[in-house]
Amino acid sequence: MTADTEPKAPTGIRTAIMASAGAAVEWYDFFIYGTAAALVFPHLFFPADLPPFVAQIASFSTFAVGFIARPLGGMWFGHFGDVHGRKKALVLAMFVMGISTTLIGLLPTYASVGILAPLLLVTLRFAQGLAVGGQWGGAALLAIESAPANKRGFYGSFVQVGVPLGVVLANTVFLIVSAMSSDEAFLSWTWRIGFLVSVVLILIGIMIHLTVEEPAAATLPDDTPVETTRRSPLAEAASKHGRAILLAGGAFIANNVCFYIAITYAIAYGSTTLGIDRNVLLAAVMVGSALMIPALIACGAASDRFGRSGVFLAGALLCGLSAFAVFPLLESGSTLAVFIAIPVMLIFISMMYGPQAALFAELFPRAVRYSGASLGYQIGSVVGGGFAPIIATALYAQYDDSFPIAVYLAAVCAVSFVCVILLAGRLRTPQHD
Repeated sequence: MTADTEPKAPTGIRTAIMASAGAAVEWYDFFIYGTAAALVFPHLFFPADLPPFVAQIASFSTFAVGFIARPLGGMWFGHFGDVHGRKKALVLAMFVMGISTTLIGLLPTYASVGILAPLLLVTLRFAQGLAVGGQWGGAALLAIESAPANKRGFYGSFVQVGVPLGVVLANTVFLIVSAMSSDEAFLSWTWRIGFLVSVVLILIGIMIHLTVEEPAAATLPDDTPVETTRRSPLAEAASKHGRAILLAGGAFIANNVCFYIAITYAIAYGSTTLGIDRNVLLAAVMVGSALMIPALIACGAASDRFGRSGVFLAGALLCGLSAFAVFPLLESGSTLAVFIAIPVMLIFISMMYGPQAALFAELFPRAVRYSGASLGYQIGSVVGGGFAPIIATALYAQYDDSFPIAVYLAAVCAVSFVCVILLAGRLRTPQHD
């Protein structure tokens, strides 16, 4: 990298913050669906005579549809972003997400239109999945390709911060709306407020379009400038970098499974099975998510100094071990234990997620980076997080014990641990610039 192509820090950090803001609201849209899937949708979008367990599984299944769509979104937006630029792809993804989430807030219930209600819900959830599948790659690459060579982990962590910010925003809205309305009003209409306000994402997309510059062409070693990108970067990524894509997906599994167990399944399990007040569980998720914000930035910065792999591997190990403590803490019924279990798990997850944006970006040359990084990320998301609440629910139903769920979490952490070891030698390290 030459002096004239090295990103200037003020421009880079401004781009990173703007990308983080867009990611936060986009993830807010994606996560508010997960909270509603745990607390609202089983009652409103499925037949009233379904057993509660069946209704919960059905609701989590619509939640999983978004994850099934994410690889497709990663493929399409990845191709689009490699050909037409990161900014255009990101803004388009934000528009799709903003429109689909707002429409969920306007949907009729099963009592009004019958089977059409869950069908419309699934369709819009699919659109959410397509959008978030394209959003992460665009936001992450805008930040990382605008970063100085020795601060990619730090700049990339700003985009990762969008995830806990989105969780905090989603749960804050649900807590406020729930506190200000009766249970009847909440199930009747006030839950819709959180979906309707997502129209603000469209406004942020317009701001990014108007104020953020496309990153310079040559920012990582051995890169091909955008102008020489082949007609099908997606096909090139799959054919030349298929092993890296699959290993990246495997590296993301632990992060994704543990995260969605902590923020989605734990709420349903704690409130329905253990009888813990749902506001206590939501507040614990919010506290943990708030603690993730500085943890993600610290872990991203640490990866610049100590290497991506070491920080990531430590997180996978700690998450796997802590899985055996989380459920006993929840089952104690103690509010303090709940506020220890969920936040600690989320902090350990930060050790993997903080360096991840830079790690994935450094696996691929620029010409196919959006496609390759997005595909790896979204493969991990659909294999991991999309089905994690369903698998956990089924395991508990089968064994009437949370221990098998802890074994499941430890197993996926082991998978990610091995995948990161195998990826370590493929990174395009800053010292080669």
